[in-house]
Amino acid sequence: MKYADIVIDISLEKLDKTFQYSIPAEIEDRALPGTRVCVQFGKRKIKGIIVTVTDKPKIDPDRIRPLLSVSNESPSENDTLVSLAFYLSSHYGSTLNQALKTVFPARNHAAEKREKYVSLTSHEAGEKELERLSSLSRPSMKRAELIKLLLAGKDSLPWSFITKENGISSAVIRKLESDGIASVSDRRVYRDAIRDFGDGGKAHALNDEQRAVTETIKTDLSIGKRYTYLLYGVTGSGKTEVYMELISDCLKKGGDAIVLIPEIALTYQTVSRFKDRFGSLVSVINSRMSDGERKDQIDRAESGSCRVMIGPRSALFTPFQHLGLIIVDEEHESSYKSGISPRYHARDVAVERARLEGAYVVLGSATPSVESMKKALDGEYKMLTMSRRVMDRPLPRIFLSDMRKELRLGNRSIFSGRLRELINDRLEKKQQVILFLNRRGISGFVSCRSCGESIKCPHCSVSMTLHKDGLLHCHYCGHKEVVPRVCPRCGSPYIAGFRAGTEAVEEETKRIFPGARVIRMDADTTRGRDGYNNLIKKFMHHEADILVGTQMIIKGHDFPEVTLVGILAADLSLNSPDFRGAERTYQMITQAAGRAGRGETPGAVVIQTYQPDNYSIKAAAESDYMAFYKEEISFRRLMHYPPEGHLLHILITSADEEKAERKAADVARFISEKFKGTRVLGPDDDVIAKLKDEYRKSIYIKDNDYDVLIKISDETGIFVREDRGWSDAAIWFDFDPQ
Repeated sequence: MKYADIVIDISLEKLDKTFQYSIPAEIEDRALPGTRVCVQFGKRKIKGIIVTVTDKPKIDPDRIRPLLSVSNESPSENDTLVSLAFYLSSHYGSTLNQALKTVFPARNHAAEKREKYVSLTSHEAGEKELERLSSLSRPSMKRAELIKLLLAGKDSLPWSFITKENGISSAVIRKLESDGIASVSDRRVYRDAIRDFGDGGKAHALNDEQRAVTETIKTDLSIGKRYTYLLYGVTGSGKTEVYMELISDCLKKGGDAIVLIPEIALTYQTVSRFKDRFGSLVSVINSRMSDGERKDQIDRAESGSCRVMIGPRSALFTPFQHLGLIIVDEEHESSYKSGISPRYHARDVAVERARLEGAYVVLGSATPSVESMKKALDGEYKMLTMSRRVMDRPLPRIFLSDMRKELRLGNRSIFSGRLRELINDRLEKKQQVILFLNRRGISGFVSCRSCGESIKCPHCSVSMTLHKDGLLHCHYCGHKEVVPRVCPRCGSPYIAGFRAGTEAVEEETKRIFPGARVIRMDADTTRGRDGYNNLIKKFMHHEADILVGTQMIIKGHDFPEVTLVGILAADLSLNSPDFRGAERTYQMITQAAGRAGRGETPGAVVIQTYQPDNYSIKAAAESDYMAFYKEEISFRRLMHYPPEGHLLHILITSADEEKAERKAADVARFISEKFKGTRVLGPDDDVIAKLKDEYRKSIYIKDNDYDVLIKISDETGIFVREDRGWSDAAIWFDFDPQ
């Protein structure tokens, strides 16, 4: 008798353990780890997921109930995905049930797509019938045409191809079938989410730097070394070609590959390059696909017809049986952090999955995260560097425009004098321009227009947020203060909040440059399945002169005719209520600047800022990552922020504001008394204080030891489970939050 340890489908911490059931002999071959099952749980029939299968009962076998049924879904035979679920649960403070649902997402119930195919019963039968028809005085021309098609087709042809594209009626096919010359079969066909792309086989020669990187990794693999590599390459250095060469090597050795890309960068351009190289072996999965398309891509991966999966963080759990390589492109992107429990970071989970599978990981970025760079410098990752653009094209020339001086000169426009001058120059030369509005993370901050400083918390060194009560709040420690009438640094009365949007930028651009064709890309203009790609194609084909947008226009694009990038309000992200504000600023400026001069004509970048002396902006203007890193890691070390310390964010929610406040205070008090060596910040309103009629309170815990934070999470979970007053309140844990 076999037994299955099952996690039942109830997201309650007190039931977050396995329950054992016996496996009836008739379903034993389908009851595998990761399979969904139905069981009797108390008086209810309920669903669950098999975690392990064993032949050892935990209790008296007579007391163990049998499984009622097994899902018809194809189970994954990859036991490492179950181990990965345990890792997610223990490392990110979620229930095992939530972790298993993440690793083994429920298959949607979209119907399989099926298509009829026509083939000859034998080549000889077709030749014989064709010969017979040619001897007739009035042969059936369509019958003869169909036989010729099938003889040329070698195998079989789709029914729709025969009838629609060749004008042969169904009656002709059926008659040929009834005469025993042709046969009709019904088979499953996979929806091809990237059918408009290339057919494969197009490899490009690598330059010296690219070849050095790939040879280093191949040499390591040849002697059994599998590292996590940090590929630090400047924008335009050709990291994608390196990825494809490594994937090609992986496929030749029988391995499969996963390529993680931020969803915002999952563009026509990016996917087409992989499809041009690997053809039908490539598949894509993302949130804009239909249920049927997503189902087919997972099924293709399980069947082995797909060997390379490209997608955002959920693609990490593709059920490949022979995973050899995981690539995390733009590894610094915060979108790799899940916003729902378990709040995992795909970069770190990729490293863990690779360890479990015996695979290796390549993390690529022109602006590596501080966390990854520290691990590389400490020797935990192996760093590989690409310092030159392909074909030795120069990096763009960068200009800093001090908007404080522009204001003093009477220029209240969103365009500095230099940017306006350069836009006019590019329009005259029929070249293209990108205007990037850095709006990421701005949330009611208050800053001075004279000196550029924002009002920061004296305890946490992050910008405070203006709330409806008229006070500035720190969302880390809860410190509050009134909005000053004059700037505390320079005494200027020009102190206020900031509001701007892409629509306003578009209108101003059209007003100042009336002859220019302008495209705006934001959430409003890219709605719909193909809205994003359609605008990208339009700009690629030079149907517009100026592209205006937020971060979605600076990810993964290669526009050879763009010779100027204007970065509007470059310092906005410095003022976000986030200790990573300087890092985000450096990354976005560098990524935006990297869009200029990727063709034969050198590019230029104008950075407009109120804080030109800030170290992140100066380092970005000088393309000096290490200068930025040294300043930033010193700040993190001083404040014990990741990676020089760790944070645990605890979020308490309730529809009752008073209850949310009371429960948050209870949790903070419990942790302060139980773990006296840790620093407890808050509770206070969350960055979003109310969402969907739920009040949200935040607590932040600081400790240098990640394991201590895991213990705090576990102990707090027990404390909450033992308190019956949590029936209409909830608690969530997020480690090292983004």
